[in-house]
Amino acid sequence: MMAGKNGKADPDPQMLDAGHELPAAAPEGTTAELAEQREELERTRQERDALLDRLARLQAEFDNYRKRNAREQQDFRDYALVEAIKSLLPVVDSFDRALASPARDSDEFHSGIELINRQLHDALAKLGVQPIAAQGELFDPNLHEAVQMVETDEAEDHHVLDELQRGYKLKDRLLRPAMVRVATNSRK
Repeated sequence: MMAGKNGKADPDPQMLDAGHELPAAAPEGTTAELAEQREELERTRQERDALLDRLARLQAEFDNYRKRNAREQQDFRDYALVEAIKSLLPVVDSFDRALASPARDSDEFHSGIELINRQLHDALAKLGVQPIAAQGELFDPNLHEAVQMVETDEAEDHHVLDELQRGYKLKDRLLRPAMVRVATNSRK
């Protein structure tokens, strides 16, 4: 061995270990192998695109499910009290009839009934219950139930003469149609 520039011994070129040498460069792949690799790459890309498309569809489907579920829950909350409110409507009718009758000896009793009636109507209004306008209105078969047709010249044709029982709506849903008498006349 001989001393090199840095003071260390240079290795003898004949003594190099062949196992520690870098491997020779791999020969270029054949065109068949390259074509096969390209096909594999294309299949992988197509599979990726299909999975991304499926993921996007599943996300949209889940979003639609979430929106539909929220809408159904809101509908349930909005109309959950329908049956309870329907059972209270005869009580409201009784109060309205009691107030329509002339006051008797005790004005305190009558004013108490008025107060209870007002509280009941206020509570129903807070729940979204609205009375249906009837008297003097044009007859609407979606909101009114004609109990009697009265021939008269005092009101316009197909207009409500009077209301026999008040109708109610809960938001946009009809709870009970108004029972009315409707005018018919020969004027047209």
